[in-house]
Amino acid sequence: MAKQRARKRAEREAAAEKEREQRARRRARKERVERVRSSVASAIPDRPRVAPGLLARRRRRRIVAFLLGIALIQVIAWPLLPTWSGRLVVLGLTLLAAPVVWVLSFGRV
Repeated sequence: MAKQRARKRAEREAAAEKEREQRARRRARKERVERVRSSVASAIPDRPRVAPGLLARRRRRRIVAFLLGIALIQVIAWPLLPTWSGRLVVLGLTLLAAPVVWVLSFGRV
């Protein structure tokens, strides 16, 4: 009887040890996956958050209108200027004048 109980206890302990090893392997794999996932997630920038509210919406509209104005100047100037140097001069002057026009149009930055 004692030998049978000792054998069953040894079997239970072996099964428990095997279960502990399996749990440890699963936990180690889960930790590895989580480390990889967190390293990949940290490399990807966060999505930009759109600020809510009336002032933020107004500012976004102003920026879009301003950029469309710059793009419109370029779209009009490029077909009219035959040389690349002239096109680049117009682009450079537009970009240099942009902050001045912004301040004169909308006030502070």
